Order: sequence, then structure tokens, then C-alpha cells
Amino acid sequence: MPAQSTIHSQTQNHPYVGLWVTGDGHIRHELLPTGRYDEARGNRQSAYQGRYAITGNHIDYWDDTGFTADGTFVDHDTLHHASMILYRQKP
Repeated sequence: MPAQSTIHSQTQNHPYVGLWVTGDGHIRHELLPTGRYDEARGNRQSAYQGRYAITGNHIDYWDDTGFTADGTFVDHDTLHHASMILYRQKP
């Protein structure tokens, strides 16, 4: 498990930082530049929060409750996570 300072320096300017959303808009992952994430589900804001680390095109999540998950960025605008496909939300 990477140290928090290492995660912060790696994610601060990472190109995958930002908002990722399922096609129906129900699941929203905000990858923050601090190495933290905030996941909303439907009307439930901050349903899950925790930290993340990106290595290449792979992302690991550590939820604050102890749950772990991972995913793969298949291109710069598409994230496969669990059984979901999330798309980069353009500003």
C-alpha cells in the first residue's frame, strides 16, 4: 500500500483526475487531485469515500470502511470498474 504522500504527489496532476460517470448518470466517481475519491450513487452524495492510487492504466481504491476495489482505464475517457463502465465527464 503506497504512502499517502506518494499517492498525493502521483495524483496531483494526473490526467485521470476528474469526474467519471456511468452512462445513465447513476454512479459518479470524482477522483480528486489529493489522491482521494468521492462516489455518489443516485441521489446519495458521498455514498463512498476513500483514497486511490493509479499505476499506468490501473486504479486501486481503498474505501474508508475498509472495502477495496480496482479498475482499468481502457482509454483516456473510459474506466472499467467492477461491472460498470464510467466515462470521463467533460467540463
